[in-house]
Amino acid sequence: MPKEFSRSRRIGTVIQRELSDIISRELTWTQFGMLTVSAVDVSPDLQQAKIYITRLGEHKSTPEAVIQGLTQRAGHLRHELSQRLNIRGTPRLYFVYDHSVEYGNRLSQLIDSANKKNTDTNSEEAS
Repeated sequence: MPKEFSRSRRIGTVIQRELSDIISRELTWTQFGMLTVSAVDVSPDLQQAKIYITRLGEHKSTPEAVIQGLTQRAGHLRHELSQRLNIRGTPRLYFVYDHSVEYGNRLSQLIDSANKKNTDTNSEEAS
């Protein structure tokens, strides 16, 4: 029977917290904008970590450019992470852009728009 909170999930939580701190200190806003580590999935053998990145605000660089830039810095970020973690081997870092925040914002805008149209229609009928 699997454990409720496995070792890979615990390590993923620590990696998320530490990597968020490293990224906020090491990378400037002008490079990629304000980056957030939204989730981390660590493989069961602790050899690989998939890092989900979101970006707040509007920026000139594309999500693909952000992932490419982070991938180029993956070795350095892994080294910095290894200095903070108390585990035998630091997982290889793979970055993935998480579109869920943008998707959620878009859905929120659609709902607000639909509610506004509904309110406008109801006020016209009442007149």
